[in-house]
Amino acid sequence: MGLLDRVFRRAKDENPLEIVSIKPVGKFRVEKSLTVWGRQVLIGEVLEGVIYPAYKVKAGKSVALIYRIEREHREVEFAAPGDRVALILEGEVKVRENDEIEVYQS
Repeated sequence: MGLLDRVFRRAKDENPLEIVSIKPVGKFRVEKSLTVWGRQVLIGEVLEGVIYPAYKVKAGKSVALIYRIEREHREVEFAAPGDRVALILEGEVKVRENDEIEVYQS
């Protein structure tokens, strides 16, 4: 594999995650976005649906996998509407305060 093959392959595979479900299964309002140990962490409130680890968040064209969900510094198995949680992501999405992002099933 030559240098050009690597460059074009990397550009093509920039965002290898794909959304499987057509409709979002939930919505999340971002209060704060920060980086902890190289991972993006979104802190906010679940507005709709139930969110599980391994679901994907989508903001604009960027998609990231939910690696872990924490409530009050403890890992939880899911987050329901009204819960204020931290979504620890594998990947990165571009978000600002008060953005409402969609959550999709993997």
